[in-house]
Amino acid sequence: MTDTPPASPAPTGKQMLSEQVHAHLRDAIMRGDFAPGDALKPQDLAKQEGVSLAVTREALVRLVGEGFADRLPNRGFTVPSFSDRRWQEIAEARRTIEPVVLRMSVERGDLDWEARVRAAHHRLARTPAFAPEEGEYYTAAWAEAHRAFHRTLLEGCGNPTLMETFDRLWTASELARRWSTHRNPGRDGAKEHRRLEEAALARDADTAAAVLIEHLTMTAAALTEDSGRAD
Repeated sequence: MTDTPPASPAPTGKQMLSEQVHAHLRDAIMRGDFAPGDALKPQDLAKQEGVSLAVTREALVRLVGEGFADRLPNRGFTVPSFSDRRWQEIAEARRTIEPVVLRMSVERGDLDWEARVRAAHHRLARTPAFAPEEGEYYTAAWAEAHRAFHRTLLEGCGNPTLMETFDRLWTASELARRWSTHRNPGRDGAKEHRRLEEAALARDADTAAAVLIEHLTMTAAALTEDSGRAD
């Protein structure tokens, strides 16, 4: 007879409220309800959410841990700045790792991988990027289609550890992508994604890697102080 592992304790009322406030604030930041650098005042947010100050602070601390908020000495909580050095560091990491993984994927991917790349690109191309009811940044449906396309391109590498690295970097750069798109509305992202699909399916690893590097560089460049449109 095997021992049954103990059940996880049920979340307390405070924990459930904190989860709700965390999810609401995260969605608001992702939608653009708070601009880069905006203060996230616990007292005001607690009043708006109808919860205690302790619950609100707990939610904010979790957002800090996820990279969606900063905690600055003597300034409290804020939305990160679009010019923060971290975005360029994340972009550098992606430009270093992802083109190498894409090369591996192009070399190792089978016919099933090709079909999944084509399907993921079709879904991305057919998903509306913007909707007034979802704020000034792109829609949640497009964000997921975008993630799925980029992930599918790399999955042919067959290395779960590399894919876990991709997942971490993708999550860490979500705000940067949204801000970059907002600051560079004339960018033809659809063309860039089409070029990525075409090069990958043509098994042209050199072109695919070069297009991906250019794609990632343009996203990071829009977040420098003197580029993109003014916020």
